[in-house]
Amino acid sequence: MAWNLDNVPLYVAVVEHNGVSSAADYLQISKSAVSKALARLEHDLGVRLLTRNTRNLRITSEGEAFYRHCLLIMEQVNEANAVMAGFKTVPSGRLVIALPMAFGREIVAPHLGQFRAHYPQIDLELLITSHPVDIIREQIDLAVVIGSLNDSDLMVKKLYDSTLWCVTSPDYFKRNELGNTLEDLLQHIHLCEKRYVGKSFPIRIEGQKKILTLNKKMISVNDPIAVRSAVLNGFGIALVPDPYCRQHLATGELVRVFEHIEFEPSVSVISAIYPSRRLISNKTRAFLDFLIELCERI
Repeated sequence: MAWNLDNVPLYVAVVEHNGVSSAADYLQISKSAVSKALARLEHDLGVRLLTRNTRNLRITSEGEAFYRHCLLIMEQVNEANAVMAGFKTVPSGRLVIALPMAFGREIVAPHLGQFRAHYPQIDLELLITSHPVDIIREQIDLAVVIGSLNDSDLMVKKLYDSTLWCVTSPDYFKRNELGNTLEDLLQHIHLCEKRYVGKSFPIRIEGQKKILTLNKKMISVNDPIAVRSAVLNGFGIALVPDPYCRQHLATGELVRVFEHIEFEPSVSVISAIYPSRRLISNKTRAFLDFLIELCERI
């Protein structure tokens, strides 16, 4: 027979206040109502939850196990109430967000006016950085990170499956015989984002899995926009994440080359991370939703 969830708070009160009378006083209901609820639970569950006499009350092993589950139920109810209350309150207060340089400048910054118009009571602080951040130690509410993540206690929300494209300037394309092999490609890459230099990562060439390793001797820079700028001015071929070269490809300022070489999205995927609390604050949720919307436009 199914048992009634409405009796859970009464049972928790009996255990925590060590008796029916004390629980009734705490809940401000009659002793008979508490006793009947307890009796119904024991009948419906088919076990004795408590042993009691006129002087004391003792929880049984079955009652202890059920009590622990009741606490989880109550916690989930409280969390649901908090979430629903959050929908009714206006997001406000200090919010610290860490963003990679290119993502912050090109994806987020142009639309900050839109965010402020929707959430004027949020005191937003943006940290634009090329270095990894420790969001717990640095008290950061949310950070955007690039690439695959190691196992972590943080919550992760994928924002965009970015991928690397091989691009060059139209002038360089006209002046050079580029070829089509990996070895040919490496001959034309003179600089790269620091995160990729000297590392091997998976690619596919016409469906075949391969490994690309970038020479440690090439120029490294910690900003994809700087890489893009160099290539726009004729400095060979570069690997640029697609969000930062789409517009220049559309205008003809850049040309995509070696299109048969596909880079795994995990290398440059864009994700949001935040502390693994069961509840995310409504102000953090507001900014996360803002990021999701921006990434859907890319």
